[in-house]
Amino acid sequence: MNSGKSEFSVIGQPLPKIDAWAKVTGETRYADDLVLPRMAHGKLLRSPHGHARIRSIDVARARALPGVYGVITGFDLPRVKFGILPVSQDEEALCTEKVRMVGDAVAAVAAVDEETAERATELIDVQYEVLKPLMSIEDSLAHPEIRIHDYGDGPNVHKSVALQFGDVETALAAADLVREDVFYFEGNTHLPMEQHAAVAHWGADGKLTLWSSTQTPHYVHRLLGKILDVPTAHIRVIATPVGGGFGGKLDPFAHEIAACKLSQVTGRPVKITLTREEVFYVHRGRHPVLMWIKTGFTRAGDITGCHLKTWLDGGAYGSYGVASTFYTGVINPVSY
Repeated sequence: MNSGKSEFSVIGQPLPKIDAWAKVTGETRYADDLVLPRMAHGKLLRSPHGHARIRSIDVARARALPGVYGVITGFDLPRVKFGILPVSQDEEALCTEKVRMVGDAVAAVAAVDEETAERATELIDVQYEVLKPLMSIEDSLAHPEIRIHDYGDGPNVHKSVALQFGDVETALAAADLVREDVFYFEGNTHLPMEQHAAVAHWGADGKLTLWSSTQTPHYVHRLLGKILDVPTAHIRVIATPVGGGFGGKLDPFAHEIAACKLSQVTGRPVKITLTREEVFYVHRGRHPVLMWIKTGFTRAGDITGCHLKTWLDGGAYGSYGVASTFYTGVINPVSY
């Protein structure tokens, strides 16, 4: 007779999470908890404009501020663009020619403390030529003369994809009821308890260590070798315990790259912790989606076929957008 008690030591047993004790006692050290000797604190200067050309950046006053160890712009980095997917190589750690969203980073400062670094960013003079921002899917499609990026399958269209499984028209013709619906998902944003943070240490031996609140340390590792023009064997990326991610820490970020470069420039470890406002700027959240769906039903309630069109608002950069667009189509039958 089965007593109902599992004979297994692991499967079916209420085992505690291996990291639970450290977290409930406060022993766990997140990226922002790390403090290294001689460590500087970094801040990023971000664009107040949704779309603008950068005409000039003057960092002289910031460099002259007492307590400032180093200031960098995108011109201090190799002019290499990056992205999380092979088809999304459209980002710069620090923008050099154009900003495409409010919050785009244009310069970074390392200083004796966060307050000094913040004051230094306010002393950086950036001259912008403000361009018309595109604020919606419809707006972007209606203004092909305004280009956020120069690549893609059309003006402001990163990727256009068509997939078909079976004979949809025949399936709809066999339906007792065919209806068309339009839905719009506004999009939403993650709110991890822990903001993004990174600590970089470029050692005297020319080797770099980065501690970061990241969900994708291998992607960040590969990217740093490309962006910093350093052999990846000389780079170590340590994913610190993540205080919530939900996909919002899946991309490589400007603050990680800036912390590494500032550490090289200053000869000190550099920590950059984003504010809550910055977190909302930089991570990608869940895309707003405009959906048109045509569905055929039988009187018994069976779905005979479906024609779905979706438009995803990718925002300023490609990121995972192409993959997300595929998901809206191929996962559509899952609900059925």
